[in-house]
Amino acid sequence: MKNVTIYSTPTCHFCHLAKDFFKANNVAYTEYDVAADMEKRKEVVEKSGQMGVPVIIIGEDLVVGFNKPKVAELLGISI
Repeated sequence: MKNVTIYSTPTCHFCHLAKDFFKANNVAYTEYDVAADMEKRKEVVEKSGQMGVPVIIIGEDLVVGFNKPKVAELLGISI
């Protein structure tokens, strides 16, 4: 399984959808709350070039927003 990281905020609806999708599909992930962690906020802006969340990194691939078909494809999950 690829490493999965999500940069999110507590109030982000699409962040919650992404995390629910991961949980429903037994995908382990690392989460960073960029509302509380300024270093991780800076890191994700440098990686993605923007301030939007969620930013999901699957292996070496970066997805901005919860693009369910793309996330499923990168994880090898049928939807």
